[in-house]
Amino acid sequence: MTTLKKGDAAPSFSALDQNGTLHQLADYKGKKLVVFFYPKASTPGCTAEACDLRDNFDKFQANNYALLGVSADSAKAQTKFIEKYNLPFPLLADEEKSVIKAFGVWGPKKFMGKEFDGIHRTTFVIDENGIIEEIIEKVKTKEHTAQILK
Repeated sequence: MTTLKKGDAAPSFSALDQNGTLHQLADYKGKKLVVFFYPKASTPGCTAEACDLRDNFDKFQANNYALLGVSADSAKAQTKFIEKYNLPFPLLADEEKSVIKAFGVWGPKKFMGKEFDGIHRTTFVIDENGIIEEIIEKVKTKEHTAQILK
């Protein structure tokens, strides 16, 4: 779906999280950054993915990773998602889809026989210098940490 490839510079982005805090790619220089795109907060697959990352958050921190979730949900929906599942990482409320489109994860999907445009569940692992190290398009929601930290 995305036209980005391993070795490409990650798109420079700027968006607000659930608390109205601005996050930009430049903020993460010197850290590895996991940017995971998910279709909708508090849905079963997205919850399984976020909880797997939450349960292994200490492993990410120990390996100098920052995590950033992104969906087109409102800041209010993101806040509820974080509070309900005690998520320790920020979630960008990308209602205008600027980050989503910059990473190329918005497009046609099929679900229960219907076609519509939506977010393709995709994760980007970005190195300390802003270069894409890995793109995971076949996300296993319950084993996502293992896919990232292999």
